Amino acid sequence: MPTICMFRGIKIFMNWDEHNPPHFHATYGGQEAAILINELEVLTGSIPNKQLKMLLGWAALHQDELLENWTLAEQMKELFEINPLR
Repeated sequence: MPTICMFRGIKIFMNWDEHNPPHFHATYGGQEAAILINELEVLTGSIPNKQLKMLLGWAALHQDELLENWTLAEQMKELFEINPLR
């Protein structure tokens, strides 16, 4: 599972053998959530509300890059890192 970003204790990654719909995974403090890229909503799991709000804000800023990485993952190609939230 390639890590594509880390900030404020949140680790964001995608898998190469993923299924649709396009999504990414995030972990924080031992909890994990899968986030839909197009809808910017939680698909499965959960992380604390404060971190989820930061994560969704970050994802909104980088939605196009997340979709590009999703396409690369589908093609089993190397993913690129995305800038963290500052």
